[in-house]
Amino acid sequence: MAEPGHSHHLSARVRGRTERRIPRLWRLLLWAGTAFQVTQGTGPELHACKESEYHYEYTACDSTGSRWRVAVPHTPGLCTSLPDPIKGTECSFSCNAGEFLDMKDQSCKPCAEGRYSLGTGIRFDEWDELPHGFASLSANMELDDSAAESTGNCTSSKWVPRGDYIASNTDECTATLMYAVNLKQSGTVNFEYYYPDSSIIFEFFVQNDQCQPNADDSRWMKTTEKGWEFHSVELNRGNNVLYWRTTAFSVWTKVPKPVLGWPTLQNASPANLARMQTSRAPLSANFAQPTLIQIKEKLLATSVTLTNTQTQLMYKWAKPKICSEDLEGAVKLPASGVKTHCPPCNPGFFKTNNSTCQPCPYGSYSNGSDCTRCPAGTEPAVGFEYKWWNTLPTNMETTVLSGINFEYKGMTGWEVAGDHIYTAAGASDNDFMILTLVVPGFRPPQSVMADTENKEVARITFVFETLCSVNCELYFMVGVNSRTNTPVETWKGSKGKQSYTYIIEENTTTSFTWAFQRTTFHEASRKYTNDVAKIYSINVTNVMNGVASYCRPCALEASDVGSSCTSCPAGYYIDRDSGTCHSCPTNTILKAHQPYGVQACVPCGPGTKNNKIHSLCYNDCTFSRNTPTRTFNYNFSALANTVTLAGGPSFTSKGLKYFHHFTLSLCGNQGRKMSVCTDNVTDLRIPEGESGFSKSITAYVCQAVIIPPEVTGYKAGVSSQPVSLADRLIGVTTDMTLDGITSPAELFHLESLGIPDVIFFYRSNDVTQSCSSGRSTTIRVRCSPQKTVPGSLLLPGTCSDGTCDGCNFHFLWESAAACPLCSVADYHAIVSSCVAGIQKTTYVWREPKLCSGGISLPEQRVTICKTIDFWLKVGISAGTCTAILLTVLTCYFWKKNQKLEYKYSKLVMNATLKDCDLPAADSCAIMEGEDVEDDLIFTSKKSLFGKIKSFTSKRTPDGFDSVPLKTSSGGLDMDL
Repeated sequence: MAEPGHSHHLSARVRGRTERRIPRLWRLLLWAGTAFQVTQGTGPELHACKESEYHYEYTACDSTGSRWRVAVPHTPGLCTSLPDPIKGTECSFSCNAGEFLDMKDQSCKPCAEGRYSLGTGIRFDEWDELPHGFASLSANMELDDSAAESTGNCTSSKWVPRGDYIASNTDECTATLMYAVNLKQSGTVNFEYYYPDSSIIFEFFVQNDQCQPNADDSRWMKTTEKGWEFHSVELNRGNNVLYWRTTAFSVWTKVPKPVLGWPTLQNASPANLARMQTSRAPLSANFAQPTLIQIKEKLLATSVTLTNTQTQLMYKWAKPKICSEDLEGAVKLPASGVKTHCPPCNPGFFKTNNSTCQPCPYGSYSNGSDCTRCPAGTEPAVGFEYKWWNTLPTNMETTVLSGINFEYKGMTGWEVAGDHIYTAAGASDNDFMILTLVVPGFRPPQSVMADTENKEVARITFVFETLCSVNCELYFMVGVNSRTNTPVETWKGSKGKQSYTYIIEENTTTSFTWAFQRTTFHEASRKYTNDVAKIYSINVTNVMNGVASYCRPCALEASDVGSSCTSCPAGYYIDRDSGTCHSCPTNTILKAHQPYGVQACVPCGPGTKNNKIHSLCYNDCTFSRNTPTRTFNYNFSALANTVTLAGGPSFTSKGLKYFHHFTLSLCGNQGRKMSVCTDNVTDLRIPEGESGFSKSITAYVCQAVIIPPEVTGYKAGVSSQPVSLADRLIGVTTDMTLDGITSPAELFHLESLGIPDVIFFYRSNDVTQSCSSGRSTTIRVRCSPQKTVPGSLLLPGTCSDGTCDGCNFHFLWESAAACPLCSVADYHAIVSSCVAGIQKTTYVWREPKLCSGGISLPEQRVTICKTIDFWLKVGISAGTCTAILLTVLTCYFWKKNQKLEYKYSKLVMNATLKDCDLPAADSCAIMEGEDVEDDLIFTSKKSLFGKIKSFTSKRTPDGFDSVPLKTSSGGLDMDL
């Protein structure tokens, strides 16, 4: 800590005085009392004070802003005749940085060479304890009363002094570091900070006399990209309260890296410097000498010197040397100079005359020995494949990052060992052993470049192993365009030899970093030097300016000088025999990285089809389901827009409330992924509508952790840790299982309308330790006529976070738009009665209505009809006519019957006369016709009743009919 007006050696960090100053006024009184005693002759005779026996100080400022310069002896009572007090400089006077105040002539003079001064500033760079004037507070972010019980868990979550720096908390509590200062004039506050983890919110702000924060865009701190960074903020005159506040939002098991820093104040009030100062012990190295351990063979490192086709082995101790070879049982260095055959070069490289490995020229390939030209019709598959570790490749570097202050050390973090590369010992067990591979860019196939949705431009695969006695950690991180590395995967503890693949989605300069830490705890002695991480091979595909270990078939293009390789259009595969390009069949997609033969065209799943360039399968929001009785057609276009869903509240161990927030895009959009999840932890200061530097991912379904603003106290909620849950649509079907993914029906309430759910099946590209096949997602789309578009989304009742195992996510989407399209089978006709000669036919939906969209109801049909009065008249008329007709027919047949009776009677009479010899008739019958005979029975004057009676007479008992006859003389009738 530098005092105003004093210079210090540049070679050492500034330290405050170890003794506490006596207040100036008290010293002035002591000086006055001593002088009084001398003048009274109560003590021995004193000599006149020399300049080396006193120094100058200023009195306190009076109400006019004035002060006096007085001489104060170093030891009161040893000398006399001090210089008289004189008027001092104004209280607002101060020297600039790099100058000191010469109290003898009260003027500012430059510091001598090799010394420096902060002027009126104060610097804090010793953090063995919290300096006087600082306060460290902690609080739980939950603001409501329900979290009062958990607030106590945050009492120890504070900023902690760590010697050279002060470190923030790493949990979900809010830790605040405060410092109050009074400035006599405007000044600045400068501080260095290390902020590597975006899962922590780090803010710095200043409040004035009215406790109002200054309007400064620098409130939200950016993550540091390359070690420590410098930050400066202007301060106003008067009282200023400085706040450094951090809150971690890592709800997973990974512990964030803390924020580190120390401040420097410029133009701090001299009146307050004494109050800020405190006595502190000198900075301790905080490191004990490492205990000497017995040397083991694996601590040996080898270097090789190549001569022609042989190598000469040279042995040396691995650095830093943390062992003693003089102890009993220690291993001695083997003799150097033993010759052996040179190890092979890595694939794509060849061995030169001086036994060094050089890359093969483009158009050729190598297995590590000689370069060979690619055959006609083939091209080199460029990349980097490292599996022999004799020397560190030129595009790789290694170092050690301190686990204490996160500064890089000039040490080797990884050592080569022939068939693998392993972590070195480092300086401390909590150091990070860093290995970095930098790739300038990528050269993917043309078909990949044309695909805007499948963003795989390359992939990196490495084989590794960890051997640990405690909970060590191996981090794999990826950095893009020299930005801060982002952790991709972490392995804890011992892990057997295994392979890991990461898909690269951006064609830009990319760095891959492996960091190994034996333990997170710092101890002076070494305990875990035997814990080690090994990498056996690293393979990166499609590298720009890379080398090839093999050649792959290519499409041929004819030219004047022959044929040369060319790229097939997107969606076309290469025929291996002819080298020609052929389009993939309908409803198939092409393996862009292996487009050889028709077998490279992979069929799409059920309910999906290929896009124009055969790069992905998608659903166009339509679906058909066949049954024995009918075909059900669906159209989910109303559900094509993105929707969001938040799970139930969850709480961390510190009581921080958060939610899992999901964004879904079901179908359509030509297969484009429309759901976006963002990490805005370091982007909160950017106004809405403006672009920032937040991290985001795009997928069909994604998830982010949301901490609402009512919890954080910020204007906007915090969104962090975005994860893709669906990158590929596998298929759409009503079956519960597809491609190894199952959507259990019991996770949701059962469907009750008799229409099966339509299920969308997805997979993600992210492969993790717990999800070796990647994450999967199913969305059940259920017909619910009562729920208007877009309907409602539900999570499983037994798994409030959407998943029961962390790998398989399930959703239920109920909506009227999920019902089948309406068809003629879904309505029926109702015919009305005839009113005023008009009859109406109306069409209505069957109840309950279980369809949506599709055909519309036919319009009402109106027809002309006859009323009942008309038909009554027609019936009466028809009845009357029928009655008349029947009467006429009756009369006709009656008359006809009379004729038959007469003829019959005549025959009977003739037969009787013949038998009985009756006398001849009185008169002759009419022989020419029988008309007269026909009218025989009507000659008598009988009434109608009588005629009917005569007509209906029955035969006599002797079997003969009774026929009335009339005598020729006109007498009475007789019955025969």
